[in-house]
Parts: sequence; C-alpha cells; structure tokens
Amino acid sequence: MADLFDANISASQVYDAQSIEVLEGLEPVRHRPGMYIGGVDETALHHLVAEILDNSMDEAVAGFANRIDVILNADRSVTIVDNGRGIPVDNHPKYPNKSALEVILTTLHSGGKFGGNAYKVSGGLHGVGLSVVNALSKSLVIEVARDKKLYRQEYAKGKPLGDLELVGPVSNRRGTSITFKPDEEIFGESTLLSPIRVFRMARSKAFLFKGVKIYWQCAPELIKEGDAVPVSEELCFPNGLLDFLNYSVGSKAIINRKPFYGEAPLDNDEGKVEWAITWPEDENGFCYSYCNTVITPFGGTHEAGFRSALLRGLKEYGEMVNNKKAASLTAEDFLADASMMLSVFIRDPQFQGQTKDKLTSNKAIRLVETAVKDSFDHWLSSDLENAAALLEYAIDRAELRKKKKEEKEKIRKSPTKRLRLPGKLADCSQAAAENTEIFIVEGDSAGGSAKQGRDRQTQAILPLRGKILNVASASIEKITQNQEIKDMIEALGCGTKDNYKEENLRYEKIIIMTDADVDGAHIASLLMTFFYQHMPQLIANGHLFIATPPLYKIAVGGKNYYALDDEDKDRILAKVVKGNQKPDISRFKGLGEMSSQQLKETTMDKKNRMLLRVMIPSTATEEGREEDFATRRQVERLMGKDPEQRFKFIIEQAKFAGDLDI
Repeated sequence: MADLFDANISASQVYDAQSIEVLEGLEPVRHRPGMYIGGVDETALHHLVAEILDNSMDEAVAGFANRIDVILNADRSVTIVDNGRGIPVDNHPKYPNKSALEVILTTLHSGGKFGGNAYKVSGGLHGVGLSVVNALSKSLVIEVARDKKLYRQEYAKGKPLGDLELVGPVSNRRGTSITFKPDEEIFGESTLLSPIRVFRMARSKAFLFKGVKIYWQCAPELIKEGDAVPVSEELCFPNGLLDFLNYSVGSKAIINRKPFYGEAPLDNDEGKVEWAITWPEDENGFCYSYCNTVITPFGGTHEAGFRSALLRGLKEYGEMVNNKKAASLTAEDFLADASMMLSVFIRDPQFQGQTKDKLTSNKAIRLVETAVKDSFDHWLSSDLENAAALLEYAIDRAELRKKKKEEKEKIRKSPTKRLRLPGKLADCSQAAAENTEIFIVEGDSAGGSAKQGRDRQTQAILPLRGKILNVASASIEKITQNQEIKDMIEALGCGTKDNYKEENLRYEKIIIMTDADVDGAHIASLLMTFFYQHMPQLIANGHLFIATPPLYKIAVGGKNYYALDDEDKDRILAKVVKGNQKPDISRFKGLGEMSSQQLKETTMDKKNRMLLRVMIPSTATEEGREEDFATRRQVERLMGKDPEQRFKFIIEQAKFAGDLDI
C-alpha cells in the first residue's frame, strides 16, 4: 500500500532537500528588490541615488568631507563623488582574500556604521545600501582615493568584473567616487531617473547640513523644457533649515513676525536637533522632517516630540496670560497648517522599514521635546505681541473646529438627510461623525455577520452586491446609474470630485472589508480606484482604511487563534503547538462563513483589529511630499480601458510573483 501511495506522487510534488533553494550573496536582492528598496517603481529607483548620497552625507556630517559632486550623466547613470576618507581598500580580516571595499559592495549587512566607532550618527544603518545599489545596477564603477593612491573596481549586476586595481598615485584627491546605472531588467526600460527629483534631493541635503557644498551637474539633453533644473550649480546654504524654510514659503504672508528657528544639543550627547517653523496666513502649510539627513515622509517620533513641545509651550503661555481658552487647544489647532522643517541627528535611530520612511525611535520624543521646549518658551516671552498673535490664531482655529463639529452633528441629525440614506445601510446611532466608522462589505451574507458583530453606536455597515463597477474604464453615464456607487455616495454624504465637502462626511473612518482572497483583493482594488478618482480628498485626509480579516482559524489546546495568511499560520503553529498536540486548522472561505462573534473579535473590535490605512503615494522628493503623477499613471495602466497595458504589466511583474492564492 505504501509503495502504491509513493508511486502516485508526481515529480512536481516531491518536497525534499533538493526543493530548498538557497540564495547567496546579492541574489536575494535581485530576486526580491521590494524587500530592500520598497518596490521597482520610480520612487524605488530614486532610492538608489539616495542610498549613495546618504553615504557621502554621513562622511560630511562626521566632519571628514565638505564637498560632494552629484552628476546625472547623458546615459542616465549617476556619479556621486565626495572628498571624505574613502572606503577602506585593505583586506578584510574575516575575508583575507577580499578587500574591505569588495566586501561592502557584495555582502549584505556589512559596513562601518554598526559599532559606532567610525560614525557617531549616520543615515545608513543596516549595511545594505551600497550592496543593494550594486546588486540592482547594470554597471557600477567605484574609485577610491586613499593614502595618496587611487584604486578602481568595476561591477555588473552585483558581481565584480575583476580584482580591485591600483591605478596609481594621486596627490590632490581623496574620497570615494561611484558611478552606477540602474538595471533595466529590474526597473523596466520606461522607468527613468528624473533630473528634477535628483536635483531636489541634492539641494535638500545642502539645506540640511551647513558644512557641505554640493556641486550639481546634469547632461543638458536630459532636462525637459519647463523643468526648473540647472545644468550646473553650487548648492550651499549657510543658514541651513532657515534658508530651506524661506525658500519653501517664498513671499507668503505669515501670522508671526519671524520664523521660530534654532538648533540645540540633545541630552546625553545623543546628537542635535534643528528646526524652522512659521505660520502662513493662507493656511496651506507643510511638514518636512529628516533624521540624520534622511527624509522621513511619514514623520515619526521626532515630529511627535516637536509638536508636543510647541503645543505645551503655547498652552503654558496662555495659562500665564490668564487665557482660559488655551487649555482646550490641540496640536491640530496650532500646527495643522504651519510650515515646518525639522532635522534631527541621533545615535542608532530606528526606522520603519529599510526605506526609512518613518522614525520609530521612542527616545526621540523626549529628546526633541526637551531640546525644543525651552527655546520655544524663550521665543514666545521675547516678543509678547508675536506670542499673542499666535495664541489668537490657534484659538480662532479651535473655535472653527468646534463649530464644524456642531455642524456635522446637525447634518447627521437632519431628517431629510436620513430619508436619502440607502436602504441597505445599517447606520450607527451616534450623531457626531467623530469616532464613527462605516464598513463597506461584499455581499448580504457578510453584511449580516457584520451587522450582528458591530458596535451599534459607532459602527455602520453598508453591504454591496459583488464587484462594483470599474470606474477607471466606465463611462460617466454608467457610473452615475450604478446603484452600488450611488449607495456609497449617499451613505457618505460628502459629495464627489469638485463637490466634495469634508465637513459633510458622515463617518470618520471608511473601512473596506472584503474576503481574504484574490476576489476580495480585486473588490478592494475596485473600491480604492473609485475613491481615488472620485473622492481623492477623502484618502488624502486619512479616512480610508482596509480591514484585515483572518484566512485561518487554528484550534489547539482549547484555545482559538487566527492567522492572516500562510506565513502567519506557520508562525502561530510554531509558537503554540506543544509536543504531540494536533491543531485543528480551518480556512475561511469568506466573511459570510465567519460567525458574528468571530468577525467582531478578529476584524471589527477596535481593541484587537488591525487596519491598513490607504494613502496616495507622494513623490519622495527630498524637499517633502508632492502629488505623485506616477500613481495616476499606474491606476490608468492597471484599471483603465487599455487591456494591453495590463497585459504588459503582468508580463513585467510575473518574474516577481511567488506563492499565489488562486
């Protein structure tokens, strides 16, 4: 019987030691680039430039370099040169037959920023930046001038084309020069480095560190007509962030007399913080923050500490002048439309992800708050008229916020509004939109479970019938006549496109809740396309989320566990299964198969659930966040009327596909 069973196993089903694939060296980077640079799109492509430029900036911040050249060549390769110490070229003690230079270029997690001896603070932390750039480059040439000698080595797709070569003596040069060309096999031939993005990146680095001069050069044929990109320019800003703020704000009228600007050391010799902030009258501000000269587009703990210091300072000033209204001020009242720059240099920062989009170091909150608070107190007390103007500005905004909240409550209570709500909607009982949420679910079956498992006071349920219309490829007539879309628009109450009114939005959170499978993901993508094209402000203002229902239920030892996917299932099994225990594993075919209690516990309960916030990717310029036209093009490409573009995308991305749930 056993022989018969074995004979029925096909060769493709055999799972043994030969089935285990081991990726060595830089192969994992080329196999899964998204793990290291966040994808293979235009933003990820420019991240390669940032990695090399950050290394040169680390040399400047450490005091070993004062000049960096950034050159965008005619073939769209990039050359970055610094006059720092130069990467070590002697043989590495762990690899006696390799130079330290080759180890850094070909080995993940190698570099001089782990022990803290070579760099006090740095933007590169994980020892993967240069090796990842090398792995994803069609060609890379590195030259090192060190100890009055020039060394050179060439690479292709992460592999050396020869040994490190001693070119000869040099007397007037030191530092590192790297020229690399991104690999079209990875990024595609249509994804190209943008001169304006690279220029802005270089300029922002010069703004961030006063002690460096950055020399920019760009091949003239790469500059498009109308782009504000010079062919060559020396970038040096002696006033640092203040120059950056003045450049960004321009001639706008401001509330305060002059910007609040300064820098201060952090406690325990952790580093320093520099800031510049002003309050424009047009209420169209921004917040650009950095850690160790690396942009943090999603903010983080340094921003939280900065905002806390400013809010505390203003409220204490209000208390000092006996203004009772100051006690109820929030950070939104005071800082939502401020124009602020924040740059912090700290030891061993912790970031969210390899691309360092958000600072997560808990210590940064206290360090920044402590360093900024005293300076802000002194700034307020040194000009009482200026302080009074800011306090009045914040109080006016607080009263406007309260008025809008009251108007929302009136809108929700309005009987005419309730009469126009779709019949399928199970609305929540709370009148105010604050802390309320609506779940958009697929099908009446899932809607029934959700209605029973919800918090009736704050959670509304709107079930939709199957897959909604793809608005990216449908005519206006079809869109306006589609009942599912009409139901959503009526339920939300805020209008669409130019008629969108944030104050009329009936819920604080809009949550897409679909099955944890391919069909569910497709429905979610259709809904996101609708919101992106018809209510982009709703996404930009942080209202749209995706629920994460579990795919598996695991019963073991009298307890139930829920897994989001196969990887999560394996992790839970490894953790909870003891000895000879036999877990009972069941896979949910859809939300409708879950009991109301299960759906509540895993996906709807605010204490236990995990929501994914939907965001419109911004262009990752080093000067901050801008509308990403690449996102618009990608939506059109994947969801639009041209099926050939979708087919082309599938062919291009098929090589990155792994285990698929189909």
